Amino acid sequence: MNLGAHIPDPDQLSAMLTGIAAFSAVVAVSWPYVFRNTLAERMRKVESERERIRQRERTRLNAEKSKVALRAEPRRFFQAIVDRFNLAKQAENSDILRQLSMAGYRGYAPVTTFLAFRLIAPIVLFAACLLYILLVLRPQAPLLAVIAMAGAMGSLGYFAPAIFIRNRITKRQQAIRRAWPEALDLLLITVESGMGIESAFRKVGEEIGAQSPEVAEEILLTTAELSYLQDRRQAFENLGQRTGVEGVRAVVTSLIQAEKYGTPLGQALRVMAQENRDMRMSEAEKKAAALPPKLTVPMIVFFLPVLFAVIVTPAAIQISGIQ
Repeated sequence: MNLGAHIPDPDQLSAMLTGIAAFSAVVAVSWPYVFRNTLAERMRKVESERERIRQRERTRLNAEKSKVALRAEPRRFFQAIVDRFNLAKQAENSDILRQLSMAGYRGYAPVTTFLAFRLIAPIVLFAACLLYILLVLRPQAPLLAVIAMAGAMGSLGYFAPAIFIRNRITKRQQAIRRAWPEALDLLLITVESGMGIESAFRKVGEEIGAQSPEVAEEILLTTAELSYLQDRRQAFENLGQRTGVEGVRAVVTSLIQAEKYGTPLGQALRVMAQENRDMRMSEAEKKAAALPPKLTVPMIVFFLPVLFAVIVTPAAIQISGIQ
């Protein structure tokens, strides 16, 4: 067997290897141009899109802030009523200011509107009731009795603004209680990551805004007070007074103690978050336990008559057929 016939020519082998090397060099050089790496371009697009989103959110927040600006001027009609009847002293009442603040109304304009409505509402309601009784009902009672009835209805108008504010406070506190445990979890994460309390409050206020605007508003307002008040304790106390929620006040107490004595804040926030979550669950259990008594009257009024009709009607038909 001739082995030399199977050995390739050295010149051919050299030419083959040279061609392979040349082809590999061409592929290596042209590879970045043929198959481009789009990672950098994609990252630039993501960064530009992120900047557009930030700009849009800043515009939206500025628009919302302009709507609820603390320096908003009251309407001239309401201001004229307050000045005409010398109600400016009542505008300095701390109880009215506290109630309006707990309802989410801040500044001088809501106070003026509240005082003006409390004066206007009895007059408007008295006139409406008097016209309704005289023109629609047309009773046979004496005119003095009709005026007394209209006056009794008009007196309710004095309490209508206060009732509206109380309802607003109740709904706002419920919204804060629902979202407060999640806000504490976010605050715990930001504090344990190394942020200061002011930066942590700002971050939590930005993140919690989509879930609870009420909590975001209070936290961001506390952040603003922390930045310009000399006593940081006052900013925390204002947060508890504005909300009026026990869970918030407990957290405020922990923040004040941590600020005063330098105690670790992470463990306290973790315990407070769990306690607020348990309080929210217990409140839901109370509502669920109160549901059967509330359903008793509707069942008696609406379900039992129908049930009796379904049971008794066939028997009544049979008895009438036999007779």
